[in-house]
Amino acid sequence: MTTVLVRADASAAIGTGHVMRCLAVAEVLRGQGCRIQFAMAESTPAIDARLAAAGIGRIMVPGPIGDAGDLAATRAALRRDGAAAVMIDGYGFGDDYRAGLKASGARVLAWDDLADGPPLHADLVVNPAPQAERLPYDRLAPGAGLLLGPAHVPFRREIRLAAARPRPPMAERRTLLLTFGGSDPLGLTGPVLEGLAAERPEGCRILAVVGGSNPRVADLLGLAERLEAPVTVEVDSTRMGAVMAGSGLAVSAGGGTQGELALMAVPTLLVVIADNQAPASAGSAALGWCEAVDGRGPDAVPLIVAAAMRLWRDPDRRRAMAEKAMALPLDGEGAVRIAQALLSGLR
Repeated sequence: MTTVLVRADASAAIGTGHVMRCLAVAEVLRGQGCRIQFAMAESTPAIDARLAAAGIGRIMVPGPIGDAGDLAATRAALRRDGAAAVMIDGYGFGDDYRAGLKASGARVLAWDDLADGPPLHADLVVNPAPQAERLPYDRLAPGAGLLLGPAHVPFRREIRLAAARPRPPMAERRTLLLTFGGSDPLGLTGPVLEGLAAERPEGCRILAVVGGSNPRVADLLGLAERLEAPVTVEVDSTRMGAVMAGSGLAVSAGGGTQGELALMAVPTLLVVIADNQAPASAGSAALGWCEAVDGRGPDAVPLIVAAAMRLWRDPDRRRAMAEKAMALPLDGEGAVRIAQALLSGLR
């Protein structure tokens, strides 16, 4: 049995996106008979529960992320488990760490977003962003196999299955979906939820999907109870495919969720909440299926609410956005392609 180690972290501060996109590929690898082990210096109870539910192991390595102790423990785990390959995803891993991981002899798959960090020391590089093919990976990862562009967006099995089912027409999608990822590090969910509820048009239902790693879960559940509008908060939803299928508009943080929304052809207002999300969000907006707004400034909440209400009140615009999404080169098989590329180098 082939063992693959995954080195990624999650916390309220750094979010859960690194782990979740690795998990999408890990699901495929496990389905092909591989044993998967996550090695983490930081995690959250919600992420631990997700990994356990997927039948995936998790060990903790000493922090801080990317230091010598982390590397030593990760290399020890590779030896102990006899891992043939390792996926690494995160911004805290410097040149020495990556070189040390490559020197272990395992096949290295590195996730990247901006090509603005140290050399990747990888056999494979994955960046599913629209602009990825223009980035200097020939310099950062000479000789590596490059898995670039939207064909390599890693969709979870749940989303792949939902995308294959018929979806209701736009006129019947009465839900406005609000989601800021697994932890919402900027704390935007509550203020934006209040703003949307105050401006909500007749017949619009607002659903906020909140990750279990969000430290404000209790406050958000209480807020939903106090609001008079039809507002619901779901924590760690296990039905995101169905939720997206019924959404006439999504207000979402950039990152992994934006690919899922595109596959599900949901008109979307992308909110940039981290610097690394800006290029991919702008690239997606240029394709016409979404719009993007900066969520990092002091006036972010009113800007987000105003843009969302403008889109909701323009069903023709949202239908056109959905049509643009359906024309994208997305077939839901990105995670499968990544897994196949990783395993093909082991044969």
